[in-house]
Amino acid sequence: MLINILYVGFGGALGAISRFGINEIFENYLSLSSPIGTLFINVMGCFLIGLILGITLPSKDTSYYFFVIGFLGSFTTMSALTYQTILMANTNFISALSYIIITITLTLFATYLGVLIAK
Repeated sequence: MLINILYVGFGGALGAISRFGINEIFENYLSLSSPIGTLFINVMGCFLIGLILGITLPSKDTSYYFFVIGFLGSFTTMSALTYQTILMANTNFISALSYIIITITLTLFATYLGVLIAK
């Protein structure tokens, strides 16, 4: 049990740092807005979750705790998605609604695609 907690914690720390770094690249080097970086991160993270789960299901081994629960759990983020959506809704409700629809559609597809590729 304790070792699994350590895997989750270490993976979570690396996932959060990676999310921050990728979002910074999108904003500062690619000059794209924060929602685009978050969308990219969520789609990529969902694809990787699908890929890893497709390979390792039904076992919950160390890769599950490290990558799925830890790294990808902190890499993908609903809190950033919802916050950015609220900010967008304050100025443009249609953009906010479009962002939610695009995010849900692409992340579901990415997870499904990851599982298909893994099989």
